[in-house]
Amino acid sequence: MAARGRECSIAEALEVVGERWSLVALREVMLGERRFNQIAENTGASRDILAARLRKLVDAGVLEKRRYEDHPPRFEYLPTEAARALQPILIGLMQWGDKYVHQGPPPTVYEHECGEELKLATSCAHCGEPLKPGSTHTVRLGAVR
Repeated sequence: MAARGRECSIAEALEVVGERWSLVALREVMLGERRFNQIAENTGASRDILAARLRKLVDAGVLEKRRYEDHPPRFEYLPTEAARALQPILIGLMQWGDKYVHQGPPPTVYEHECGEELKLATSCAHCGEPLKPGSTHTVRLGAVR
């Protein structure tokens, strides 16, 4: 019998969004692309793989699929609350890639509504102190199943 590993919300989240084409499809939807052809063009994913990933995101409640044309039937993909909650994670992953993977200046830059370039910073919601290595400790750890 194969080990199932530790109960973990990270692993569970990755079951939904942890595949490359799922994340880049989400990127496109969050950038405002709603239609399959445009998402396919901007991601470079094959149409069959993209269709499977979008279906999985819809089934998981991350995206909403809505018909915008009857003849022929055509659909668009809209972000749900779950997708909008992923925006800081996507931007954080982008910033990590800019720093540790991408060569040269960042290909995409966001501006915050304050007018400055967006740079995410993680801090404690209670005290406002930034997250630093060694500043946390585990209170509860998922059981190994």
